[in-house]
Amino acid sequence: MSSAMEERRVPSTRRLSVSFVIPMYNEKDNVGPLVREVGAALDASGRDAEVILIDDGSTDGTSARLREVPKEDPRFRVIFFRRNFGQTAAMSAGFDHARGDVIVAMDGDLQNDPADLELLMAKIETEGFDIVSGWRKDRKDAYVSRRLPSSMANWLIGRITGVKLHDYGCSLKAYRAEVLKNVRLYGEMHRFIPALASWYGARITETPVNHRARTMGVSKYGIGRTIRVILDLITVKFLLSFSTRPLQVFGVWGLGIFSVGFVISAYLTILRLFAKIRLSERPLLLLGVLMILMGVQLISMGLLGEIVIRTYHESQNKPIYVIREIVGDEDKTDG
Repeated sequence: MSSAMEERRVPSTRRLSVSFVIPMYNEKDNVGPLVREVGAALDASGRDAEVILIDDGSTDGTSARLREVPKEDPRFRVIFFRRNFGQTAAMSAGFDHARGDVIVAMDGDLQNDPADLELLMAKIETEGFDIVSGWRKDRKDAYVSRRLPSSMANWLIGRITGVKLHDYGCSLKAYRAEVLKNVRLYGEMHRFIPALASWYGARITETPVNHRARTMGVSKYGIGRTIRVILDLITVKFLLSFSTRPLQVFGVWGLGIFSVGFVISAYLTILRLFAKIRLSERPLLLLGVLMILMGVQLISMGLLGEIVIRTYHESQNKPIYVIREIVGDEDKTDG
């Protein structure tokens, strides 16, 4: 793991309250067993806790069953979406309405085990981590269609973001609530929360968790989601590396391409002026002009990006740094 993941915070002796956040979409047969298992896990832990279930526009009767849950157990709350917005939006809504010091996210298909709550909490309370990601070490999914693509994706995400985890796709994760306040989610970015939070200095680790085969309902994962994840990974890389300095990515490429185009054009100009060689039939001329135009365009995009970033930070008075703590009274004066 990276050095940021190996650091430790001074452990807290206080038992933290917990908010479970569980998105659900067309999981009517799993509602009852899920509520019972989560309730049993909370009873065993003895923690001050709440459970937020998000109905992501279900059409199979899940909504009706979820509506009865808070009547049976007041620890449960349910958020109903008007339509299907996706898992990332559902998690974001749950995070926004969570009141716990620690937020535990998991899927509603019963493949995650709520009894793993204490494994995750131990890493936060005892070892001082900010994010604990579940690792489905003994994963109960098909190898070719699910596990192999997932392994390749985890390797790629770790290489690109610098935050190496065995299982980015595992929804079972625990977060300190203050860490999530700095993370904004779009697209399919819920799986990239550890990488996004690393920019703010979050301490990240993972722990093996129990994984079970799906027995009811239908998986919502497909090749279409994989494509969206790849596109979001490009966005995450840009946000982590160049979100406060876009000119440095566009400008470097722009200057490089412009320089090559300029050299090509200068070479052809010399041939035309001194060797009297006709250029109208030379494709190299078009390439040189095209590269000059591309270089100017990329540099212009970088400048526009700088203006947008400055407007974003200055209009919201948003700092470009994150403070962990301040020790000492700065207002204290001697005498």
